[in-house]
Amino acid sequence: MLKKTAILFYSFMTFVLAFAQHDNAGNQQGRAVTETSALSEKEKISQENKEYIDHDILDAHDFTLMVDKEGHHIGFPLPVIIYDEGFHVFMSNAEGKGGEFIHGYPIESKGKYYKLYHEKIYRTDASGDLKLDENNHPTVDRVLDLSITKSVLIILLVSVLMVFIFVGMARSYKKSLVPAGVAKFFEPVVVFIRDDIAIPNIGHKYKRYMGYLLTVFFYILFLNILGLLPFGINVTGNIAITFFLAVLTYLITTFSGNKDYWQHIFWMPGVPVPMKLIMMPIELLGTITKPFALMIRLFANMTAGHIVIMSLIGLIYVFKNVIAGIAFPFLTFVIYLLEVLVAFLQAYIFTMLSALFIGMAVEEHEHAH
Repeated sequence: MLKKTAILFYSFMTFVLAFAQHDNAGNQQGRAVTETSALSEKEKISQENKEYIDHDILDAHDFTLMVDKEGHHIGFPLPVIIYDEGFHVFMSNAEGKGGEFIHGYPIESKGKYYKLYHEKIYRTDASGDLKLDENNHPTVDRVLDLSITKSVLIILLVSVLMVFIFVGMARSYKKSLVPAGVAKFFEPVVVFIRDDIAIPNIGHKYKRYMGYLLTVFFYILFLNILGLLPFGINVTGNIAITFFLAVLTYLITTFSGNKDYWQHIFWMPGVPVPMKLIMMPIELLGTITKPFALMIRLFANMTAGHIVIMSLIGLIYVFKNVIAGIAFPFLTFVIYLLEVLVAFLQAYIFTMLSALFIGMAVEEHEHAH
């Protein structure tokens, strides 16, 4: 039962989170060529550093591993899937009019033209004119983007990895209760989540929610660990991801709430009626602020760490002296070690608070009559 519950929650999370990326991908800076001849050398370096940080923390329609000395992006393209009166599928490096689609050139598909601008895809004409307004926002129609972006690719890879690891663990326990292989490493973590998170916060009904708690812990942990790689994989620093993770906790808490839980929200026992009328909207608002705190905490901590690390690296090129060449790499190394701790800590905190909220919903109160 526990295995089936975990797979059910895991499959739902994978489907929702994978396509939630596209609403947040539009914040990515476009690759349009800008005039920099009028900028000073320090301003050019600052601009390059900002683009480097944006590349690390934001989503993209291709996967860049590194940039060579000539500024060429070394990596591989990803599938672009859009819906505009039918599906249009092509690779992100497809040749359009003047150059590759990923570099901001319009591409023709089934008689229509599309252009990538700030990681959003718009319908345009053969010239690629987006008809920008005074705020540099396109006035043409934006299409439904279902592409496999960089973050979506990592989500799917983590999905496959988790299924491979934990289904293999479940099968190994059918042969022997003694952990073998990868189970030797993960079993203490599973036992920790059960004994130190689920049972203390939920109580005797903990088995019903172990599938979700295990799924969300390892899901966040694996994404956080991959986010430490120097390839711009910052999935948990995407607020769309943390939003849907928080929504899952909210839905489970809401639908698991018993009579006592809702009574303490809408009509608290032992409280004068005037105070009940005052406290009811406050308690109802509290049911929303709890998952909101989950969302912001995970998003802010993971994003801030990436920005600090990338900024320290960029300062080396801004100051260009011996002191900066020694001090900033050392500080970067210290912050990086701290980020490793934060990666585990944020997975633990999200899981622990989720268990706490669920436990509050299923707790049975004894009232004196």
